[in-house]
Amino acid sequence: MESVKPSAVTPSKSKLARTFAKVLHVRAVTGIAPVDGLKNVKVDADLSNEANMCKSAINIEDEELQERKATEALLAKTFASISTVKASYAQLQNAQSPYDPDGIQVADQLIVSEFKTLSELKQCYFKKQFDPLPDRAILAAKLKELQSVNKTFEITGKKLESQAGLKDSEIIFLQEKLEEANVHNKSIEKRLNQSGSLSVLDNLHMSGLSPSHFVTVLRHTVRSIRSFVKLLVNEMRSAGWDIDASVNAIIEQNVVYLKEDHKCFAIESFVCREMFDSFNFPNFSLPNESLPDKNKRQLFFGRFNELKPVKAKDFLAGKPRSPFAKFCRNKYLRLVHPKMEASFFGNLNQRTLLNAGEFPDTNFFTSFAEMAKRVWLLHCLAFSFEPQASIFQVGKGCCRFSDVYMESVNENDEAALPVVESEPQVAFTVVPGFRIGKTVIQCQVYLSQHQVKNFTSTKQR
Repeated sequence: MESVKPSAVTPSKSKLARTFAKVLHVRAVTGIAPVDGLKNVKVDADLSNEANMCKSAINIEDEELQERKATEALLAKTFASISTVKASYAQLQNAQSPYDPDGIQVADQLIVSEFKTLSELKQCYFKKQFDPLPDRAILAAKLKELQSVNKTFEITGKKLESQAGLKDSEIIFLQEKLEEANVHNKSIEKRLNQSGSLSVLDNLHMSGLSPSHFVTVLRHTVRSIRSFVKLLVNEMRSAGWDIDASVNAIIEQNVVYLKEDHKCFAIESFVCREMFDSFNFPNFSLPNESLPDKNKRQLFFGRFNELKPVKAKDFLAGKPRSPFAKFCRNKYLRLVHPKMEASFFGNLNQRTLLNAGEFPDTNFFTSFAEMAKRVWLLHCLAFSFEPQASIFQVGKGCCRFSDVYMESVNENDEAALPVVESEPQVAFTVVPGFRIGKTVIQCQVYLSQHQVKNFTSTKQR
């Protein structure tokens, strides 16, 4: 069995143990109390001295323990008072907003009272006037501190609840403003749609067709295309697409845009290019679609009047095998790339439904179908003229602006172009132009002062 190291025993305990061991050793050696007078006196004196020393050591330890507890009690009272001051100060701040004079007065009195208590504790420390019952004082101080901390948390909680209430009110107010803005935007959109609305063509007869009717449908079509482009750009941004890289891939050249928002014109150019592709051919060159040799004008004008008053979604549901349904299906699959659809919606469900002969019931496809309807109506109306209307775009390598065949989509922003000797150049076609007999409907182009190199226009079809 290993011996206990001397350092493992405290000095006071070792001293007391040696004293008792010495007394027991004397008793064990003598067996009985000594009878020799001198010897007995000497032994008793030694024992008495040892006992007195033990008592002194014990008393010193008790005094140190009491002093340490008294100091702990003083510190506990100090921290409890400081916590009370913090709680009272929090209460004072809370009573100022909203203004509560009674609450301010109570908090102020508590702060003054605790400052007095701290001052008294300071004097007690310097004068060594400690609490006679330190254990009880420590418990009371801890209880006071916990109550103060709890009070601080309650005040902070009420303040946070008040702030949360203000934020909720602000959110409700902003939601109401947003709803008002949405209603206002819808009313503006409705008025814009009604401006040049197709309802003015309700009583139109084929014999009374004029280029002005075609211009009305064209303007309606362009508004629908731009609405879809706006939705498309928002989806691209939400999916984390690089708009600049997409625009550069569409135009295939470097173009200096006068405004950042003008990059949407490049995307609009892409949508128009795909939607108007094969416009000069009956049925947009749809496969398995034959037309009668006679009365083609009446056929297309009848299609125009049949689709014009009906929503595209309802028409597709009622006639899923119609030429317009095939047109929608074909254009969507060409315009919306599989990677684009997957990044927007996380799947290819819309393509799957279209390939299966069905139509998706989504906001995105509904917006596309409405745009496709306008393009289809414009196509039907073009083939109702005699001779039929034809489409044209800026030719390859043609960068000079022509007032006869072109109009600028950024005409109002041309003042921002730098002043140089050369005139603004045509960067790309946004919306194609049309010819109806001798009437020319200008195409819409984007102008840039940047020297355009290796210009490639959309293919003439």
